[in-house]
Amino acid sequence: MPRIAPPTIGLRPFLLRILTLLVGCAGLFWGVSNIARADVSDGLWYAEGRLLQFETFSPAASKAMLKSVSARDLSACDNHSQRALMLIEIPLADAALRSGAVQEFDQRIHSLESRARQTLACTPRDSFVWLLLFGMQTEHGILDEHTFDLLAMSYETAPNEAWIAIRRIVVAIPVLRVAPELVQQKVLSEFETLIRRGFIETTVRAYSDAPIATRQLLQSRVDQLDPRSQKRFFEALHKLRS
Repeated sequence: MPRIAPPTIGLRPFLLRILTLLVGCAGLFWGVSNIARADVSDGLWYAEGRLLQFETFSPAASKAMLKSVSARDLSACDNHSQRALMLIEIPLADAALRSGAVQEFDQRIHSLESRARQTLACTPRDSFVWLLLFGMQTEHGILDEHTFDLLAMSYETAPNEAWIAIRRIVVAIPVLRVAPELVQQKVLSEFETLIRRGFIETTVRAYSDAPIATRQLLQSRVDQLDPRSQKRFFEALHKLRS
């Protein structure tokens, strides 16, 4: 597995742009009391469910959970809890970067990388973690064959799960044109499938944010949609741009 290089100064302002899309925070905060009803593992399973619905916890609650779990030596093989911790820590790293807290930022990035690799060592078929590592590589500007192997592993381990697919396209589409042909076709097929299945908002935003050349590739898949799906897509696109 490729080693994630430290971010350069030029890349720091953009490092977590893709990673925060994995969380997709909607701004609905939950306090510590919401998970105090259960033990740590059960509480994090609960937290994971909320986070995967694009909700998030307040910074104070997030820091308290990370500190508490760290003290309890949570098993790396508890993949649901570990996934919740990664979802919790990504926004904290983003906040540290935005506030200029460089030391905290570096600590949290190291923590995310370490947690991801420990989780994969125990649960190698966790598609989200493969995607997280791919996102970290791309935001470091590393777009080599090994980086796209990480994305390919995310597809291999969860080819049809919507919760991961809607996160995967927003991470993959920005680098679609430099992806190997096989991976590129997987991304395009997933984009088309999500539209057919009614995930319009995410696909429209990914399409709208894409560079023109990439948008042309995406358009080729939109053109293959049935008339009803095309109508829904373009209505949503018009609404977004208006």
